[in-house]
Amino acid sequence: MSALMPTYAPSDLAFVKGEGVYLYTADGRRFLDFYAGIAVNALGHAHPHLVEALKSQADQLWHVSNLFTIPGQIKLAQRLVDASFADRVFFSNSGAEAIEAAIKIARKYHDDNGNPEKYRVVCCHNAFHGRTLATIAAGGQEKMLAGFAPAVEGFDHVAYGNLNEMRAAIGPETAAMLVEPVQGEGGVYGAGPEYLKGLRAIADEFGILLMFDEVQCGMGRTGKLFAHEWADIKPDVVATAKGIGGGFPLGACLATEKAAVLKVGNHGTTYGGNPLAMAVGGAVLDVLLGDGFFDHVIEVGNALEAALNNLVEKYPHLFVEVRGQGLMLGLKCNDNIENRAFKTKLEAAGLLVAPAGDNVIRFLPPLIIEQAHIDEAIAIVEKVADAEGGA
Repeated sequence: MSALMPTYAPSDLAFVKGEGVYLYTADGRRFLDFYAGIAVNALGHAHPHLVEALKSQADQLWHVSNLFTIPGQIKLAQRLVDASFADRVFFSNSGAEAIEAAIKIARKYHDDNGNPEKYRVVCCHNAFHGRTLATIAAGGQEKMLAGFAPAVEGFDHVAYGNLNEMRAAIGPETAAMLVEPVQGEGGVYGAGPEYLKGLRAIADEFGILLMFDEVQCGMGRTGKLFAHEWADIKPDVVATAKGIGGGFPLGACLATEKAAVLKVGNHGTTYGGNPLAMAVGGAVLDVLLGDGFFDHVIEVGNALEAALNNLVEKYPHLFVEVRGQGLMLGLKCNDNIENRAFKTKLEAAGLLVAPAGDNVIRFLPPLIIEQAHIDEAIAIVEKVADAEGGA
C-alpha cells in the first residue's frame, strides 16, 4: 500500500517522458496530451526555451526568500503589468494562493477606506476557486465542502451569467465579486463579454471590487493573455496560475494601483516568486507574447471547436453540445454516457482529456498544437464513439 494520502484516485498510467504534445510511458507507449496537466503545460512538454531557462537559473540560484530583492520578480512583474490591466503583482506558488491573496485584498481595501463591515464576496454556483478552506467556501460546491464544516464565512452565491441575481446579492457587507470568465471544473461555461461588462458596471455602481479567477482560462488559453480582455474591460484584481509557469509551480495575483492594498506585514510567501519560478515564468511570456502566438491559439481553437461540433452532429446520442472558448473547450455528454467512463476509454486509446462538471469532457491541449494534432485527437474520439454504438 502506498504511503501517499489517498486524496486522488489516479490512473495506473505513469509517464516517464514528455515531448511537445505527447507523453510516454516506460514501456514506450505514446499518448496525445489534450489535458496538459489541467491546462498547466501551456507550451507542451520539455519546451526547449523553458528547459534552458530553468537549467540556466538552476546553475546560479534557487532560493533566497523574499527578505531579499529578487531581480527576476521585478522583471516579470513589470512584463505582466505592461501586458495587462494591472499596476502591481504578488507572486505565489499556486492558483489557490493567488485567490487567497485576492480575498484578502477585498477585505483590506474596504478596511483601509473606513468600511470594515464590507467583507463578503459574491461568487457563482458551480465555481471552483481552489482547495483551501477559504477557496472551497468561495466555490460553494457541496462536494468540496463536505466534511469540512463549518464553511468559512463571507461568501454568497448566485447563478453564473445572471446579472440580475448578482445585482440583487450586493448588500451593505459586500466587498467584491469573484467570477471565472470561463468556468472550468464547473462545466466549461463561458458567460460572454456582455456579462463581464455588466459585472464591471455593477462593481462601479456599488463601489466594490471586480475580481476574476483566471487560473485556468488565463495565460493565453482563450486567445488573449486574459479571457476578460475579450470584453474590453479592466477588472480590479485577477488571480492566475497554471499556464503562467508552463509546468513549474507559479501563481500570481494582479491588481490595479487602487486595489494593491497589501503592504509589509499584511501578506507573504516563503517560496512564491523564487528565482527558478521567475526564470521559467519569463520564458513562458517570451513565447506567449511573441508575434502571432495568440493568433495561432485562436486559429487552432476555432478548428478544434468546429471539429468537436462535427462530433455532436455525427453522434447525437453521445454528445449534446460544445462549450468554452479558444483552447478551453468542453464536450457535454448525453445522459446515457458518463463522462469519466468515456474519458477512460479515450485514455486507453491514446488520448488524454479531463472530466468536468455537468457530464462534460474538457479539451485543454497545449497552446502549441497544430491541425494534425486536432485530426489525431478527433480520430481517436470517433474510434471510441463508434465502439459505443456508432452514429
